Order: sequence, then C-alpha cells, then structure tokens
Amino acid sequence: MSEYERQRQEKIAKNQALLQQLQLDAQQTGIGPKSRPKPSSSTAQKRKRPTDRAIKVETAPRRTSARLQGIVADSEVARQKDEADAVAFQEEQKAKRQRISEDINLTDAITNGGHWNRAGNWLSNVGPANPGERTFDAQDIRNTSDKELREVRERMSSLQLWEGAQPNRIKITPERIYSLGFHPTEEKALVFAGDKLGSLGLFDASQTSPEKIKQEADDADEDGDVDEEQEPAITTFKIHTRTISAFTFAPHDQNALFSASYDSSIRKLDLAKGTAVEIYAPSDTGADEPLSGVQISHADPNMLHFTTLDGRFGMHDIRTPKDEVSLMQLSEKKIGGFSLHPAHPHILATASLDRTLKIWDLRKISGKKDDRTPSLVGEHLSKLSVSHAAFNSAGQVATASYDDTVKIYDFSDCGSWQPGKTTLGEDEMKPATIVPHNNQTGRWVTILRAQWQQRPRDGIQRFVIGNMNRFVDIYSGDGKQLAQLGDDSITAVPAVAQFHPTMDWVGAGTASGKLALFMPA
Repeated sequence: MSEYERQRQEKIAKNQALLQQLQLDAQQTGIGPKSRPKPSSSTAQKRKRPTDRAIKVETAPRRTSARLQGIVADSEVARQKDEADAVAFQEEQKAKRQRISEDINLTDAITNGGHWNRAGNWLSNVGPANPGERTFDAQDIRNTSDKELREVRERMSSLQLWEGAQPNRIKITPERIYSLGFHPTEEKALVFAGDKLGSLGLFDASQTSPEKIKQEADDADEDGDVDEEQEPAITTFKIHTRTISAFTFAPHDQNALFSASYDSSIRKLDLAKGTAVEIYAPSDTGADEPLSGVQISHADPNMLHFTTLDGRFGMHDIRTPKDEVSLMQLSEKKIGGFSLHPAHPHILATASLDRTLKIWDLRKISGKKDDRTPSLVGEHLSKLSVSHAAFNSAGQVATASYDDTVKIYDFSDCGSWQPGKTTLGEDEMKPATIVPHNNQTGRWVTILRAQWQQRPRDGIQRFVIGNMNRFVDIYSGDGKQLAQLGDDSITAVPAVAQFHPTMDWVGAGTASGKLALFMPA
C-alpha cells in the first residue's frame, strides 16, 4: 500500500469513529433518533397473517446498499461485493436460458390468448433499404409479353392483406420472429411462428372479419353494434427457453410439429394431445449446442435431421433415447440452413458462414466414429456468407447470400447420381440463375431466406423472400419476379416469409413479432 493510500484509509477510519461517537452522544442527550421498542407478544399476534394467496418469491438476489452496510467505497470489501453481484446476475441470466427437459402441457404453457382448444386440437373446426419504394409494380405486369407468365404475375399480385386486421395488430409472438410456417391443412390458414425467446405463436385466420359480420347483420336486418376492433385469434405458448430457429411439420402426420431451438433441444408438438415433448437433446442439460435447422425425412417418418451453429449435421431416430444421435462435422463455421431433396431425401444441401453451398449424398458415409462425413458431391463458393439453402420438388436449390444475390441451382438429374461416385465440378455447381436482391439485414432484422412453395397446384415453381423495402417478393424457378406484396400498412421489414405448401397464401413476420398475411381477395 502506498503512503498516500495509507493516510487516506486512516482519515476514513477517524471520520467513521467520530461519526459513531457523535451519534452515541446525541442518543445520550435525548436529541438523537430513538430505537424502536420491541413488540409485545400480544401485539405480534395481532399482526396481519399471510393469506392463502400464492406469495411471489424472488429467486434473484436483491440489490443492497453498500453504504448502509458500512462498506467503504474503493475498498477491497467493495470490490468483492461488486464481483459477487456480477456473478449472481450471470447465474440469474443462465437460469433463464437453461434448457427444460420435462414434457410440456400446452394448457400450462399458454402465455397469451385464450383460443387454445382444451381438447387439444386446433383442427377441430377444419371442414439498403428504401422503405416504401417498389421495385416491381403493375406496369411490369402490363409489359409482360409471355401469356402464361403474365397470368401467374396477375394471380400472385392479386393477393391481398388479410381483411380481418391490419398487420400491426396481428402480434403473433412477443419477440422477434425467427421462424414461420403454415399448417398443411387447406381448410383454413393456420400460421405458426417461433420467436427469439422460445415462444411459439399460433394465428387462426378463419375467424370472421368485422366487415363480414356487419354485412351479415345488415342482410338479416338485425340492429346491433359490430366490434370493429375485433382481436385476432392468437395463442402463444412457451415451449423453449431460447430462440426457435426452425420448425417443420411431419410429412406423415399433420398433427406433429418439430421445433429446433438455440437451447440445444428439439421438441415434438403434438396438436392432438396438446403436449410438447423433448425428443432430442444432449445428455448434459448444461450443454450449449444451439440448433439452426430441423427436417423430417419424407422416406422415413422416424428419422430426424438437424444442423448446429458450430457446423455439424445430425441424424436421430426418434424411437431411440433422445441423446443417441449421429453427428458429423460438415463445416468449420455455422450452418445457417439445410434442406433435403423432397423426392430423393438422401441428397442434402447445406449453406454455411464459410460462404459455401455444399451438396452431400447420405447414402455413402465414411470415416471413423468421431470423424464420419457423407459423400461430398460438390460445392460452390460465394463472395460472402450463404444464409440458407432450400430444395424444391423439381431439384432446384435457392440460396440467399450476403453478397446481395439469390442464386438458383439446378440439380434435377440427382436421381441418377451414384452413391460415393458422383462428383460435380466447378462448372456443374455454378448457379443456373442469379437474382440481384438486397440481403443486408443488419443486426435487428432476421436473416432473409428464399423459401419455395412445396407443392404448387399449377406446377410452376416459385419462392418467396422478404424485401428490405418492407415488401414481400415472389420469384419463379427461373428467377423472374412474379409479384411484390405489401403496402404502407406494413411498418417493419417482413423478413421471415413462407408460402403455404399448396395454397396461394403467403405469411411474413417482422422483428416486432407481427404478421402480414396475404390471401386471394
């Protein structure tokens, strides 16, 4: 300790001793604060007893005053207290993000909305951005000489925002939307969305709009007020503790939704039973292995596929214990998204932060137990990171990259590939079409991804992607723009966009958890 510091500490000690003496003298002369008398036993009994109501228990440590505790500022004791408070805060945050392995009953997991059917089935009623500037409009449609292309453009451009409520009123999740999709049913539009903090939102667009209610009342000559501010039918469930990065409906069971999360787990949401069961997770509950994608094989309803943020690809048979999994390191960096070919699910496409699109053949896996990899068919290198890769039923792959392009690759001949023998050269891996597209989402907007319509009724392949100018773009399989959906009622970037598998319905979610739903007028 330096001489200056020693003298400073001595002065502090003298001042504290003087203060204590003055307080003692004041009490003895009767001018100081009097100590409170101890309560008698009869008085104590008269105190209000706790009621039967649940008492809120604070699990987090409460902040305390160092001055009132007599801790000297800039002392060793103060430093130790600051360190202890910092450790307690970190533990509190860690506990909030800790994965929960127990099964979740959806009735208990509701955090918003009362539209959940307690019978457990939503299908019970089924019988550089420049905001506002369009890059595709009606003039582009009129200038189309191809009759078939013009008809598709007119049909796609005629999609209108859901008439029941403006997008800023359809808050489907509490936080930023990371994943979104439609239930496969064609009877009504059921939109699901996963957000940043592990909530899964459900919006039912089958409810009757206020305009239709009013019209029906007028037709029946009924006199009654119509609630113009009818609340959208939204229910929110807390099924993960961290971001729901992706989810998929099982191709063999419309009641099963599989969700992947940054909390390192995959849950099966059973819409019929009303439960969310953990079907994959590391054996260590404290393991930090965030997941970036999930998909069920069309060939095997029990085979689950997923990717991680550390570049691994996993396969898990859901009939086996949830920690039994085959993991393969396919990239040194984050795999942002992957896709299995719908008709040939042994063909895998991965997109990575290492700027590559890679095509793999899962029929040929070689290497030792801890170093196994599928056969690499080919790869293509972009200028910047590739965010996602998506297969369509025709064998095309669409990727969105930070080099401001959407690339479309053609692997329609993959059915003739030989396992472990077929390799594609640089020329064969080049994209068939490159579409310029602003993909600079920045920090606060979810990464843009090109998502195909799985089974278009007219057979014309098309995909949807968010537009930084606050629109939703639709493109054909050959890279021609079909429509640009939206108007000034969309006040944030609808970054997470998806088609319904078969119907001409488009949903798009924003960073504020709100939904824009487009349907035929």
